[in-house]
Amino acid sequence: MNSVVFRNNPLFLRNDCTPEGRWDFPVIRKQNLDLSNVELISYSDISVRDIKNLYKGVHFFVDDWRFETLYDKPERSFDTLSKYRFVLTPDYSLYSEMPMWRQIESIGKARWVGANWQRKGLTVVPTVSWARTRSFDFCFEGIERHCTVAVGMIGCKSNRRAFMQGYNEMLRRIEPEAVICFGTPFPEMRGNVIVVDYFSSRKGVH
Repeated sequence: MNSVVFRNNPLFLRNDCTPEGRWDFPVIRKQNLDLSNVELISYSDISVRDIKNLYKGVHFFVDDWRFETLYDKPERSFDTLSKYRFVLTPDYSLYSEMPMWRQIESIGKARWVGANWQRKGLTVVPTVSWARTRSFDFCFEGIERHCTVAVGMIGCKSNRRAFMQGYNEMLRRIEPEAVICFGTPFPEMRGNVIVVDYFSSRKGVH
């Protein structure tokens, strides 16, 4: 690949989704989703041969290395993911010890993957995550207001105050129609919270 071809490669530029806002993130739009019976399956458990879990949504509350190819090689898993009822966006880590550029990169990658999936016809629920209050400048961007969103409770129990500060800020900025909560929610979490526990997400796995 010569320099001209590389310079104009869409996978290098990532400019195929319309950007908005201060950070030029692609935007994940609100979509209609029946919330009467929400079940999830882990991305690490899906299979091209799976026929009994296709009514579920796919979540990415697993280690980042398991889904890096979704950004690096976005076509690789698309056909398999498209068989499922809906997909959450990848939960790229936002550790407080990361420098800001890495945290912004994690959000940008998640938004691009989700917007790319929507553009190709998938039903997408944006996963929302945050770190310290400095991340509030960007971590809620790229999500249309009144979307159904998802949050994960894994690792949040040790800092309840910080989690709730971000959660309440998310409610204020996005005003989500519903919040799919992976794990046991805190009692003070307001909104239309739809709980999916970890063990139920592993049922029916091959």
